[in-house]
Amino acid sequence: MSGRLVTAGRRVALGLADSVVTMPLLRWTWRGQTDHAFAGDLPEIRPADREAVRDMMSGRYLLASKLFETGGASPFSLDVDHPDWWNNLHSFSWLRHFRDCRDPGEKLFARTLVLDWIGREGQFAADSWTLNLTAQRVLNWLRHLTLVLDGATADQTRTIQRSLGTQAQSLRVRGPLASDPLEALFAAIGLLGAELCNLGDVPDIDTHVARLDSLLGQQLDGDGLHLSRNPRQQLALLVELASLRRAIGRHGSPAMAELTNRIDRMHEALDALTLSSGEPVYFNGCGQVPHDVLVAVQANGPSASRRSRLIGGYGIVRAGQTVIIGDSGQSPPPGFDGEAHDSALAFEFAHGSELVVGSCGPAPSDMPDSRALFRQTIAHSAPTIDAEGPEHRPGRTAAPAMSLDTGEHMLTMTSTGYAGRFGVEIERRLTLLSEGTTLVGQDRIVPTGTPQGLLTLRFHLAPGIKVRRTTGEGIARLVLPNGVVWSFLWEGAQFREEDSVRQSAYLGFHRTRQLVLEANVTETTEIAWIFTLEQQ
Repeated sequence: MSGRLVTAGRRVALGLADSVVTMPLLRWTWRGQTDHAFAGDLPEIRPADREAVRDMMSGRYLLASKLFETGGASPFSLDVDHPDWWNNLHSFSWLRHFRDCRDPGEKLFARTLVLDWIGREGQFAADSWTLNLTAQRVLNWLRHLTLVLDGATADQTRTIQRSLGTQAQSLRVRGPLASDPLEALFAAIGLLGAELCNLGDVPDIDTHVARLDSLLGQQLDGDGLHLSRNPRQQLALLVELASLRRAIGRHGSPAMAELTNRIDRMHEALDALTLSSGEPVYFNGCGQVPHDVLVAVQANGPSASRRSRLIGGYGIVRAGQTVIIGDSGQSPPPGFDGEAHDSALAFEFAHGSELVVGSCGPAPSDMPDSRALFRQTIAHSAPTIDAEGPEHRPGRTAAPAMSLDTGEHMLTMTSTGYAGRFGVEIERRLTLLSEGTTLVGQDRIVPTGTPQGLLTLRFHLAPGIKVRRTTGEGIARLVLPNGVVWSFLWEGAQFREEDSVRQSAYLGFHRTRQLVLEANVTETTEIAWIFTLEQQ
């Protein structure tokens, strides 16, 4: 508890300091050095979509997989209740779609949007000048500055350059005052990008590289996974870091070696948490990510190492074409747990390009009232007792018991969070057999007191899977969208089907099905279950 109090106190103090430096009377302290000239010198690793340019010029803005039509008005004038869309708009990540434009009218349109933002939002505002957004906006403008300034008047060029300088200076002043560690990290990333493109002074690249490397060292575990344990956040960081690494390589910074090693480990961690279906696991706030961006980031990292391993409280088992990723339920440290989910002993399971068992995912950003519901253990393919997940212990960050036998392709996870309320621990064992064509699961009660409650196992099926049962048979057949059939068998529990959902950033909610097994908690309760691929 003391750790959380210290964190809360530090947040309050830093928040007060930030509110002081952003007061109108004091903003001159971070606007005084804004006449630097910048060059568009940062590489863009993400793919462009020419159709997106045509849509935007027609007033159709498809951002964060949400479409809004402006009817000819400025997108920055809209009152939109969709945080992901709004953040995407103000970060200017969509500017990459203009990078291959040759038509003067398209370049003019991109420049007009930049100038429109400056006219509306160029003065500090708490929502559009968060450190995360400001850093991303600075980086995206620098990646495409040559395009934006092509054909600009001297006044327009001066306006854009001055705004870039102001935003970079705000990162320099406010970054050390960030109460959120992730915001401090993005501020350092944005400052390094600005320094790499700064034409006004002799670049001090090594100092900024060292600062960024230091912050990454504080926010990554030994495997290169961000302490939030959120694959989506890992991807967002790598989008920026992969670009910066390529840019720094052209400058030959001697301080870059350790930072490069950290970025490589971050790539490896993201690869480890990506299923064979091509999507990261839906744990700790990660839902569907843009597949084209994920592929682009992975292409800029080291060759993927497809092996079984333990990493950051997750266990990865690979055999043949099958991948299983289980979550021990390790709690992120205070300050990094804003999107943590109750997914202890949950797993996701894919064979080849098809997801078989997953999780419901986080609630969409425009459904804030549902966030708590989608964080619960019941929204994951995990065991619960009386529909409750394990009890949280404030300040606990150590990983619960988890072990991996690579020779047997077996992952074992144990949760002690049920002992206080139900007098038991739960041990889950996942084993891949026959080159990954059979998954054997065992969920066993380990008494620590007087056992009580109802043990429930949930298996949230992927979208499009149809469940087929024959009356009287203790087997369910799962027909995947590609026609492949898996059999599901169980022992020691009652079986039923229920409705479920899987949140898709592109298509909203998919209605899906879930398989449910239930048994009373006793000293000897053990439920066995099997997924096996039917040979055709």
